[in-house]
Amino acid sequence: MTHHVKSMLETYPKDLPGVDLEKLAECIEACFECAQTCTACADACLGEDMVADLTQCIRTDLDCADICATTGNVLSRRTGYEASITKAILEVCAAACKACASECEQHANMHEHCRICAEACRRCEAACRDLLSALG
Repeated sequence: MTHHVKSMLETYPKDLPGVDLEKLAECIEACFECAQTCTACADACLGEDMVADLTQCIRTDLDCADICATTGNVLSRRTGYEASITKAILEVCAAACKACASECEQHANMHEHCRICAEACRRCEAACRDLLSALG
């Protein structure tokens, strides 16, 4: 996926001053991967016998999935770039990923899907923070 994300960013007809395309591509990829993983984890939680014990995990997964997908979409749009919006959504995405990872880690010893989801969330959180740092 990174190849296509980066290729599309490189085709942008105007210069994007102050934006590290490598970090941007990595963040977009991490956001979409995390959105898919969180959606799948929520669905897997719904299939567990003790689904009532996973209510918070499901909710956190779905919130994180929506925020990550939205962040990936916003980061993919470069025309009319507004740095303050980009920074704000990256902060929100990092916070959602941190919360989701923490919740999933509580269930990781019993549910492999939660362990995998926590890893994807930590990767996305780090990618958002890396891009934020690069934006200054």
